[in-house]
Amino acid sequence: MNQSDITLDQMTRHEVSTLEQWACSEGWNPGRADIGIAWQCDPQAFIAMRREGELIAGGTVMSYGGQFGFMGLFIVRADLRGEGLGARLWHHRRDRLLARLRPGATIGMDGVFNMVPFYTRGGFQLAWRDLRFEGVAQGQPDAGVVDLASLSASEIERFDRRFFPAARPHLLQAWITQPGSHALGIVESGQLVAYGVVRPAQSGFKIGPAFALRSDLAERLIGSLMARIEGQPVQLDVPEPNEAGLALAARFGLKESFGCARMYHGPVPELEVSGLFGVTSFEFG
Repeated sequence: MNQSDITLDQMTRHEVSTLEQWACSEGWNPGRADIGIAWQCDPQAFIAMRREGELIAGGTVMSYGGQFGFMGLFIVRADLRGEGLGARLWHHRRDRLLARLRPGATIGMDGVFNMVPFYTRGGFQLAWRDLRFEGVAQGQPDAGVVDLASLSASEIERFDRRFFPAARPHLLQAWITQPGSHALGIVESGQLVAYGVVRPAQSGFKIGPAFALRSDLAERLIGSLMARIEGQPVQLDVPEPNEAGLALAARFGLKESFGCARMYHGPVPELEVSGLFGVTSFEFG
C-alpha cells in the first residue's frame, strides 16, 4: 500500500459506528452504550486513519480533563493488517494524546499480551494483568445495597477517585444511567463504601466498575448486581493483584477467558487496587 495516501484525523460519528462494529467482530464485546458515551464525553478521542477518504483503521485516546489519558480501541481493518498501518496509527495516537494532556500526565492502556514488547518500546511499562472472567449470572439481592440514584453525584465521584487516576464526572453520570443498566452502592456510617454497575453488552452483560473497600462488601455488591440479571451471560474484568477479587469471581462460578496487560506511560497511578473488583472498561479505563 502507498502510505502517502494515508491521512489521520478525528473521526466522524458515522465512522465511530463502524469502529464499534469492528470491535464487536473482534470479540471485544463492548457495552452497548460504551462507545456512544465515550463519544459524548470526548469526541476528540476518536482517531480515524483513512485512505482516499475511506476508513481503514481507528482508535481512541481518551483525555480525562488533561490529567490522565487512556489509549483504548485500536483496530486496523482485517484485510489490511501486516502492512505497518497499526504501528503508524498507534504512535500517532500516543503522540496526539500526550499533546492533549498536561506535561507529565500518565497514560494507561489495556493491551493484548503478545503486543507488550511493542508497547514497551513505545514508552509503556507493565503494571499488572487484568483478567476477564465470564459465566452465567447467579446472585442474591441484598437489602443493604441501594440504588446509586439515591446518592449524590459528588459522593460517587469522590469514591470513584480512590480507584481511578482522574475525575471523570461526565462519563460517570452517563455510565451509571445508561439504558438497561443497574447501578448499585453500599453505604456505611453515612459513607459510600462500594459501588458498581452492570450494563448490557453486545452479548450478555458486563459488570464494571465494581469498587469496594472490603471483599465482603464486594461480594454483597456483585451478588446484588448479578441478581438483577440472573441467568444471563456476564463478564467481569479483575486486576490480577487483587487476589480477593480473583477468589470472588471463582465463588460466583466465573471462569477466566481472556486478559490484557495493564500498562502505563509515565508514573504508575497510586490506586487502591485491592478494592478494584471490576475494571470499568478495557476500552476507556
